[in-house]
Amino acid sequence: MKVFKFQVDELFAKKNNEMLKDTRRLQVSAIVFGIILAIVAALLFAFLGTDSATGLIGGIIAGTFALLCFFLAVVVPRKVGGAQELYDTYPLAPAVIAEVNERDYVIMALVNTNVNPQAPPRWGAALRTVTRIEGIKDPKLGTRIPVAAVQGRRSVGDQEHWDEISPMPIAWGTPDQEIVTAARKAIPEDQWSRLDKARKRLDEVKATRFNLLVL
Repeated sequence: MKVFKFQVDELFAKKNNEMLKDTRRLQVSAIVFGIILAIVAALLFAFLGTDSATGLIGGIIAGTFALLCFFLAVVVPRKVGGAQELYDTYPLAPAVIAEVNERDYVIMALVNTNVNPQAPPRWGAALRTVTRIEGIKDPKLGTRIPVAAVQGRRSVGDQEHWDEISPMPIAWGTPDQEIVTAARKAIPEDQWSRLDKARKRLDEVKATRFNLLVL
């Protein structure tokens, strides 16, 4: 699996890329929670004072967690990166609509769970629930969707394989359907076939901790 290079429309991605939206929501939540904890710390110091064990210890704990929240609000967006950086970093992968719900649908992607991209592929099926993808007005089971396979976390006991990989549709990065079509055609047919066979294991993938099942 290779990276599919294209020019990301940053404004479009900001409005449509649900992975970036999740990051912004996390950032806002961290800031709000940090402010609340800072207020709690200030109130504890103001009303109970440093002479009180409750006021001193409680204030220090609340203040420490407030600083941690503000730290995460700054670090997390930088760690995730911008839309162009994400698409330029992670490999192209095939995905299909595996389940359609009333307000959203689930896409399943065929991903390589190896950390070393040069090693023989260790295939896995990864899931992500989405609410909207540009170009798909009527979600139907089996609809082919080219994605970038965004690799997430690894366990301490196994640094050779990814424990979490999130499919990020190419169509979240551009309104140009010709680019999306080119990405779809760039994926070998044997990978689409392998993914189609994996669709019947949807419940097994859902049962995993990080929505990633080794096939």
